[in-house]
Amino acid sequence: MGTEEILTAAGVGSGDEVVVPSYATPGAAEAVRYVGAVPVFADIDPGTFCLDPAAAEAAVTSRTAAVVAVPLFGHPADLPALQRVAVRRGLLVVEHVEHGRPESPDPRRQANAACLDARLTGVLTPPVAPGVRHGYHSYVVRVPGNGRPDRDAFARALRSRGVGCRVPVQTPVHRMPAFRRELWLAETERAADVCLALPVDENMSRRELQRVVSACNALGGLLPAAA
Repeated sequence: MGTEEILTAAGVGSGDEVVVPSYATPGAAEAVRYVGAVPVFADIDPGTFCLDPAAAEAAVTSRTAAVVAVPLFGHPADLPALQRVAVRRGLLVVEHVEHGRPESPDPRRQANAACLDARLTGVLTPPVAPGVRHGYHSYVVRVPGNGRPDRDAFARALRSRGVGCRVPVQTPVHRMPAFRRELWLAETERAADVCLALPVDENMSRRELQRVVSACNALGGLLPAAA
């Protein structure tokens, strides 16, 4: 079942609040609103980019009925920790997957990611929680610096060297007009400013991977805003 069906079957609806991550697509928040409940945004874990269980618990009120976790970029959410929060607070935990079910990790993507992990310098490669298999649907790095201009200048320089890259989450959901909330989610804001998705497709050749490595390492991780 999809998130809407699970929430509806559990009796979640009008007057209820549901904790969701803001650093994600709006799908989880839309599902919550679809059943008549109110999405409440909580911060992410800086390592996994998924909903931080402590932040989720801090967002719980007397009206909270559920927590919706979203696996991001191929890294699963910390469902065991969220389940412990749910037990303490009497909540439902739902995993929201955009395409109906989690995708199985692709061994070639994992091999390509391992290659990048071993060779990249100047950017912070994606950490993986212990005991977790990262699917690397996106290979998301952090570009060191003091905010958006540094990451964006780095991305422009990569593209000029023939390396495709993209900002994985352009705007956190709590800053989108349809869901706008006046709140500060520190790790969410930081990720939105410094994260960049590098190519890691399963059909990439070793030469293409080396082009990514060479371009990133040549840039040194930080460029002036005017670059």
